[in-house]
Amino acid sequence: MDRYDEDTYGERVADVYDTIYPDLDDGCVEFLTERAKGGRALELGVGTGRVAIPLSTNGIEVHGIDASKAMLARLDEKPGAERITTHHGSFEAFNLGMTFNLIYVVFNTFYALLSQQAQISCFQHVTRHLDRAGVFVLELFVPSPGRIASDPFVRVTDMTDQSVRLDLSIHDPFTQQISSQLITLSQDGVRLYPVKLRYVWPSELDLMARVAGMQLRERFGSWNRDEFNAESGKHISVYQLGDEATIKER
Repeated sequence: MDRYDEDTYGERVADVYDTIYPDLDDGCVEFLTERAKGGRALELGVGTGRVAIPLSTNGIEVHGIDASKAMLARLDEKPGAERITTHHGSFEAFNLGMTFNLIYVVFNTFYALLSQQAQISCFQHVTRHLDRAGVFVLELFVPSPGRIASDPFVRVTDMTDQSVRLDLSIHDPFTQQISSQLITLSQDGVRLYPVKLRYVWPSELDLMARVAGMQLRERFGSWNRDEFNAESGKHISVYQLGDEATIKER
């Protein structure tokens, strides 16, 4: 993927994103509403607004940032979009001139930052935008040793009598990057949706948070607060600002 930039995925997939991913995980909006505590929230990688718009119906002032103009355009077409304040740009580094009770990034979007330094930078900018009692919530898959060991990885993700959708990926263990193509084959032809990500183990994520002046507050295996354990396929991690000594060093 020689020409893969931070907005490549969004620009390619924007027109079908809500068709490929039509549903929210049970408990997601309720969990985020609780953590926002009626204050201001910021979604990193807001995309088409499939989380931001429902969250805004719960009395939360929601802002969203995204690198893809095409994704933001799809959001703007939806009912309720007028309640979302959007910002075009990267969430690796941002300055919105305000603080938030809740900052969140869901559906593995944090992994779209393709280097450890970019991911640390994101944490640092989140730290600067959090209210003193605010929290940073991330939804991320737990890297699977079986999938990582299988290189290349191929699977069928959806199949009907009209189309088939394939997920093909290759893995670079040194950079912790996975490069994928989501391929849709149908009577209308072939569509390619490139995806590139850098996965992170939970322990590395916790270290990034400490570097940025945050600490882990809680971690669950689902939005419904299931216990996080060795069998968990994903984690919901909640970070808060560190002690006063840490904050002064930001």
